[in-house]
Amino acid sequence: MAFIYYVTQIQFEFGAVKLLKQECERVGITRPLIVTDAGVKAAGVLQKALDALPGMTVTVFDQTPSNPTEAAVMAAAAMYKAHGCDGLIAVGGGSSIDCAKGVAIAATHEGPLTSYATIEGGSARITDRAAPLIAVPTTSGTGSEVARGAIIIVDDHRKLGFHSWHLVPRAAICDPELTLGLPARLTAATGMDAVAHCMETFMSAAFNPPADGIALDGLERGWTHIERATKDGSDREARFNLMSASMQGAMAFQKGLGAVHSLSHSLGGVDPRQHHGTLNAMFLPGVVAFNAAAESMQKDRRLDRMARAMGLASGSDIPEAIKDMNARLGLPAGLGAMGVEAGWFDNIITGAMADHCHKTNPRVATAEEYRELLARAM
Repeated sequence: MAFIYYVTQIQFEFGAVKLLKQECERVGITRPLIVTDAGVKAAGVLQKALDALPGMTVTVFDQTPSNPTEAAVMAAAAMYKAHGCDGLIAVGGGSSIDCAKGVAIAATHEGPLTSYATIEGGSARITDRAAPLIAVPTTSGTGSEVARGAIIIVDDHRKLGFHSWHLVPRAAICDPELTLGLPARLTAATGMDAVAHCMETFMSAAFNPPADGIALDGLERGWTHIERATKDGSDREARFNLMSASMQGAMAFQKGLGAVHSLSHSLGGVDPRQHHGTLNAMFLPGVVAFNAAAESMQKDRRLDRMARAMGLASGSDIPEAIKDMNARLGLPAGLGAMGVEAGWFDNIITGAMADHCHKTNPRVATAEEYRELLARAM
């Protein structure tokens, strides 16, 4: 049975961060904990959020790592409790938003965080006690501001997904102005994350026509504008459309992702230094080629439909076009250039086979097929 659900209230415009206090009042947050990171603070973006909250008692946790960890979640949750906070504001990229979702669980639920992970059967254990969250993205990539999931590296080094409709932010404040001047490499990596979300969810065989439509439009916006946004950080039109692509990718991926993310999640757990969006960009060409033979892909001509959105002549052109785009964006040529070693493959494959995205790929990969995809991405 198909389940289709869209719930987030979104404020999307230049300058939307000024609506932050209004959204806190609507949601009922009076003593927020802001979850952010040192880079966002140093760039002055945190101050813009604080300036939008006059008269409110605000606590700040600014130690979110580049890949959110259980340790960071628990430290922020302790701060939440100690200061009597009644809600969360995530200001940052996907890491800060996912960390805040972890806090929404840990600060209000008993027991170890891992017991709430999706592959541990924990989704049903996350209740409406979860702390209310408002998300203010500062990158255009994960779309976590409109998604029900969070990816967190737990203490045993697994990179696990946590999913519940109770984790969906009560409000998403999407202000493209906050992404102006974002470094080129980060723009490229996060932008390719958004592109990967749109492509993978569209390729998934699950039935969700609204998600398909949102994903295709998001793919067209992202693919058309990512190079412009990367080369000119002040290009307002490009930043606007790339942030929309990010939001749309996450609105759509309630339908499911696939082998790109199974591999990226697992490899990110093996080596937490790796950027998730960059990993997605490395895996995407091989996975698109692998998926081409899937019955659902052939039946619905999904590759050709994606190709039209990307301005390509044929679906068969997509893998090479992605490689060319990665090169133009200045991303690595492959996993080998990122320091990934073939000796890690067994651990990566084990994690990918257990990942929550594994079975929603249009072709469910075997261990050997994952090995081939890893080798192709090197």
